[in-house]
Amino acid sequence: MKKILFLLLTFSFVLSTQLLKAQGCESSSSSEGDDEKTVKVFGFIQPQFKVDFLDPDAENTFNFKRARIGVTGNIPYDFSYYVVMETSAFVSQTANPYLLDAYVSYNRFKWFNISMGSFKQPFGQEVNTACSGLHTIERSVVSDQVASPQRDMGIMFLGGDNSTKVKYAFAIMNGRGLGIKDNNTAKDFIGRLTFKPLDFLRIGGSFRYGFPNTKDVERTSFAGELEINKSNILLQAEYIFDKGDYNRAAGGGCGSTPLTLGDERDGAYVMLGYKLEMGLQPMFKYEYFDTDKALDDNTMSVITFGANYFFNDNTRLQLNYQYKSEQGAEVANDVLGLQMQIKF
Repeated sequence: MKKILFLLLTFSFVLSTQLLKAQGCESSSSSEGDDEKTVKVFGFIQPQFKVDFLDPDAENTFNFKRARIGVTGNIPYDFSYYVVMETSAFVSQTANPYLLDAYVSYNRFKWFNISMGSFKQPFGQEVNTACSGLHTIERSVVSDQVASPQRDMGIMFLGGDNSTKVKYAFAIMNGRGLGIKDNNTAKDFIGRLTFKPLDFLRIGGSFRYGFPNTKDVERTSFAGELEINKSNILLQAEYIFDKGDYNRAAGGGCGSTPLTLGDERDGAYVMLGYKLEMGLQPMFKYEYFDTDKALDDNTMSVITFGANYFFNDNTRLQLNYQYKSEQGAEVANDVLGLQMQIKF
């Protein structure tokens, strides 16, 4: 613990020193006229109160869903870096802070950027929504389980942004998960493409082909996504199919417990929200996940009733009730969650 505290204090001191040299630039990409290195510290915390209605072992607890701090900046010319630490003991399997993202990017061309290091894989709509921007406290089960490992080591080629009609990303990654050395010579190939035919409409798809454990047993994944965001109305939907081997050691996303999966599995969700002028956003979400398509009566479904209240652009309160239903034997395992978020 003393070593961890020492590292965190050293990390904070270095960041503070760099901030004294920074010019307050908000951009994460360099321009040819820059003579100074730019540094920006950012992060967010999500304190939470959670009630698990698991009969007969119902429990409730205060915890941190996530507590992250990072630094991003520019290196003249056309290079940038991005480093994030997760400090929540409730996410880490070892209950210690750990490195979450750390990559270097070359940003000279709008349609062809390159990033190398540790980052989130470009698969799926919900997985590639920032954790601080999720519309419900929890991601859908299929996103957490089938898109796992959500983060990995590799190289990514990407182009376009939220202002362009087309946006793409293609990555070559180890396939083993965050901070784990690859144990075979094969790599995972992962890509995502989105298209905006209208300002309020986005459609897209993702794929993955790889070898999560050995170079002899493969894995194939596909996803399709839809988003409509118009006049305070938000509609999102996504379907994910996954087949073949999977890395059981990688776990689910953000500390979720990994499930036992069959050779073929799929799932989907649809989510609807409406932003009121008073800052309140009621949310409704339906999802299902079939852990093994070869078996009957093993599909689970979750209905989330929730609301988000935005105090300002950086502060919000989320309240969610998850009604969980299983085919076959029904289990009393609903969840109530209250989460506060501050971004800085």
